[in-house]
Amino acid sequence: MNILITGCNGQLGNEMQLLEKNYPQHKFYNTDVADLDITNQLAVNDYVNRHEIDIIVNCAAYTAVDKAESNQKLCTALNTEAPVYLAAAIEKRNGSLVQISTDYVFNGTKHTPYVETDTPCPDSVYGSTKLAGELGVSKFCKKTMIIRTAWLYSTFGNNFVKTMIRLGKEKPELGVIFDQIGTPTYARDLAVVIMTAIEKGIVPGVYHFSNEGVCSWYDFTKTIHRIAGIKSCKVKPLHTSEYPTPATRPAYSVLDKTKIKNTYNIEIPYWEESLVECISKLED
Repeated sequence: MNILITGCNGQLGNEMQLLEKNYPQHKFYNTDVADLDITNQLAVNDYVNRHEIDIIVNCAAYTAVDKAESNQKLCTALNTEAPVYLAAAIEKRNGSLVQISTDYVFNGTKHTPYVETDTPCPDSVYGSTKLAGELGVSKFCKKTMIIRTAWLYSTFGNNFVKTMIRLGKEKPELGVIFDQIGTPTYARDLAVVIMTAIEKGIVPGVYHFSNEGVCSWYDFTKTIHRIAGIKSCKVKPLHTSEYPTPATRPAYSVLDKTKIKNTYNIEIPYWEESLVECISKLED
């Protein structure tokens, strides 16, 4: 198959590229904005048709959650409009779309893990634009797989793990939120699941994926420092109210992964095991 990866220079896009050598039977087209502007519908249609694309994995998004509050136009263009262009273009070829979404489609007021049938209720511009993107792609492409994920990190780009390692080495003390609960997701694990779905045959629908287990940002940081061998930095727990941000974060965004595990017959690694793997790669 001809597989188009958008946002190839991001965390997930880079992890997808690392896996491509394992699938020589497919031809991959890795694009970022310099190669394909997905906010340009004519360019999207032309690219998809010219390269006879069978599957699109849309890893591109506007993910600066706080900046999105004051940059709604660009956020909407990337998270809502562009996915619809991709969906409409691949539908004409009777192909499939894998759309990456987010736990931010929920407001985080639940106290048990979110399932795919829970009613979305975003509390930020980022969450609202991603939800609108979900609804749009479902409408325009019958073979759409939406994967909501959370707390993504990797060896690529800027992310929480790399930031906490850097700050842990620079500062004697750090304050980190303890009252927001979720699950870290190693982008490599998400990329593996996407390729598994493609190989087994995409079953359309909404799915949740993160690593297994639950923690707070505070617990996450303490574990990062322990694995990275950082002992000189004291990590203090902060309330969300002590660290105000332009965008509201979900207080609880644990995702239930039962559906994706059963549909594709996969096992998901525990978050701490994946974190060990990622930090060991960072140290190589």
